[in-house]
Amino acid sequence: MAIPVIDFSKLDGKERAETLAKIANGCEEWGFFQLVNHGIPVELLERVKKVSSECYKLRAEAFKKSNPVQLLNKLEDKEGENSNVQRLDDVDWEDVFVLQDDNEWPSNPPEFKETMKEYRRELKKLAEKLMEIMDENLGLQKGCIKNAFSGNGEHEPFYGTKVSHYPPCPRLDLVRGLRAHTDAGGVILLFQDDHVGGLQMLKDGRWIDVQPVANAIVINTGDQIEVLSNGRYKSVWHRVLATSNGNRRSIASFYNPSPKATIAPATPGEEAQPLYPKFVFGDYMDVYVKQKFQPKEPRFEAVAAM
Repeated sequence: MAIPVIDFSKLDGKERAETLAKIANGCEEWGFFQLVNHGIPVELLERVKKVSSECYKLRAEAFKKSNPVQLLNKLEDKEGENSNVQRLDDVDWEDVFVLQDDNEWPSNPPEFKETMKEYRRELKKLAEKLMEIMDENLGLQKGCIKNAFSGNGEHEPFYGTKVSHYPPCPRLDLVRGLRAHTDAGGVILLFQDDHVGGLQMLKDGRWIDVQPVANAIVINTGDQIEVLSNGRYKSVWHRVLATSNGNRRSIASFYNPSPKATIAPATPGEEAQPLYPKFVFGDYMDVYVKQKFQPKEPRFEAVAAM
């Protein structure tokens, strides 16, 4: 079983209705799908691969001194002393930093900033186009989701890009990778490695590989899209398995509501009873950071009681 791969360019032709239906199916039945022919130049994507790889090489030595590596080394020492050794289930085997418009970015390699600024601009446009497609598929007014994320234009939606690498792990029996979770926010656009896999999503009780597809953009929907769609679109559990060979690149851009935005089900024409509470996204994040790896339903209950 493979997650849907959708040719985004067909939205502009005779197959628009069919393509809209495929995206609706990806949102309703999967919560994950991949876009090809999405309009982001391959030349830019190749530059992103190059600068992110070069950036990680400059960080690789620091990762060897990071908390996950230190904890694994301690476990291996205990193993040598014949102690009972437990897996590192509450640790993520990941080198990561986040890019936002107002934070400090790596200065090396020299082309990193210019390339990633251009990439982020393109991804933001794609995210906003996808939200308009979701509006259309859900029967909402054009711009409904974006307006919700911005508090009807009063606030700037959050837009961040998480640049991760998952280095080879020498002890897959002791380290899982990235813990299973749903994403708190809105629309997530992932540019993952062309060759090294490891990302999985949970569907019908089974973990399904999100197969590498060269230069595709993987889309998944977060908790706030689930709320705005009143449950038609689900945020789904996903994880990353560590691998013993290959250094997996993962560049995830998150288009989320402003922390000040009020989120509630946006049911067209009051057709359906709201299944989720109304809340301020910043309050939801306060709950999420404490409960990220736990079932999501109690998060909605907790924020409803605030």
